[in-house]
Amino acid sequence: MDSSNPRLTSLSHGGGCGCKIAPGLLGEMLAGLDRNFPDPALRVGLETGDDAAVYQLNDRQAVVSTTDFFMPIVDDPGDFGRIAAANALSDVYAVGGRPIFALALVGMPLDKLPVEVIARILEGGAEVCRSVGAGVVGGHSIDAPEPIYGLAVTGLVHPDKIKRNSTARAGDKLILGKGLGVGILSAALKQGRLEAEGYREMLATTTRLNDIGAELADIAGVHAMTDVTGFGLLGHLLEVCRGSGLAARIECDDLPLLPTAAVLARAGVNTGAAKRNWDSYGAAVALPDGLAAWRHALLCDPQTSGGLLVAAAPDKADEIRDLFRTRGYGLAEIIGELAAGDPGVTVA
Repeated sequence: MDSSNPRLTSLSHGGGCGCKIAPGLLGEMLAGLDRNFPDPALRVGLETGDDAAVYQLNDRQAVVSTTDFFMPIVDDPGDFGRIAAANALSDVYAVGGRPIFALALVGMPLDKLPVEVIARILEGGAEVCRSVGAGVVGGHSIDAPEPIYGLAVTGLVHPDKIKRNSTARAGDKLILGKGLGVGILSAALKQGRLEAEGYREMLATTTRLNDIGAELADIAGVHAMTDVTGFGLLGHLLEVCRGSGLAARIECDDLPLLPTAAVLARAGVNTGAAKRNWDSYGAAVALPDGLAAWRHALLCDPQTSGGLLVAAAPDKADEIRDLFRTRGYGLAEIIGELAAGDPGVTVA
């Protein structure tokens, strides 16, 4: 690209959910907040770092509210918009809801990006929202030094079908809906090391909506749910463990990996965000002796529009894994289980 139309990823210091503030530092920032909002209609708030706020309106409806935005993970404007929208919508699906409308959050360096490029970002996001019947009906924009785009999404869920990250049960199996490695693919793209097949792989997984979450909410054996994003698999699983008061064990050989990401990870491609993640929560994770560095990197790898992580009754696990695959999540797999014990994760 010429200087009048630069690569989007060259305009930001990070990309996708790898831009998130590390969980340890975020915890310090939020430590002074009162997390117990005194309203019984608030079904989900700040208590356990859940994916969205949920406020009950009546016996049949609760409103879901969430927001997500980040800097470019790819250079194509339309693809950036689509990925950011899929990622924002995911938080509604992670609590079992369905989106009804969205507001756009836009910060763009107007001195560096042509108006038509920005318009393509917005249209990419709007296209994804339209595909699920949720219009982009407003928003806010600013002139910013780095490009930022995302959505504030409103959805609805039946009060009896709300899924939280803190309601898992001992004995539950853990099912992961998408392969790991988006952060590594993104790093390779920024380094000029990602081939066309790897880009197609990244785009396919990051634009695949987690709309199966609304379907999973109808299954009684689904006890808890979250999505795996910037804190990596270990970080979001630890939130489930801490919220539910349980210990987790995952089998490293059972983890679904994006094929190109696995190759790049073995070649040493990694992200700074993965290291920040590990530094924040590594003390709560037991790793096996001799775990390969590339496997360790994937456990902490920041996912953008990552998969749903589901805690389900053991007799429902195969059914849920198969449902994921039937709905087009071909890498979905049972990756471990939860048990009574101090909150933490053991990797086997």
